[in-house]
Amino acid sequence: QVQLLESGGGLVQAGGSLRLSCAASGIIVSINSMGWYRQAPGKQRELIAGKTSGGRTTVVDSVKGRFTISRDNGKNTVSLQMNSLKPEDTAVYYCYVEIWNGSRYWGQGTQVTVSS
Repeated sequence: QVQLLESGGGLVQAGGSLRLSCAASGIIVSINSMGWYRQAPGKQRELIAGKTSGGRTTVVDSVKGRFTISRDNGKNTVSLQMNSLKPEDTAVYYCYVEIWNGSRYWGQGTQVTVSS
């Protein structure tokens, strides 16, 4: 059973920064990728950033230049450094891990609220 533990959400003013962290544990044979989605009220969950174990990075255009994803493959952790936050970044952020067979596991979600 794979488990993901997230931390780092909270309330911040526009222009501020937050760092989200996620640690995967359990029976993990091989990880394809780890990353972050978010879901704002009334909207679909969207991919924000992902990083494969080979180092390929995907970042959605709306956060490019502001958010940075990093991974520690040895520790099965992924982090998201979020700078220059905007009110439209307000959402629940979910960490995910995709393992060798394509199965995905999700964290419990952490709330990020950006006030104007």
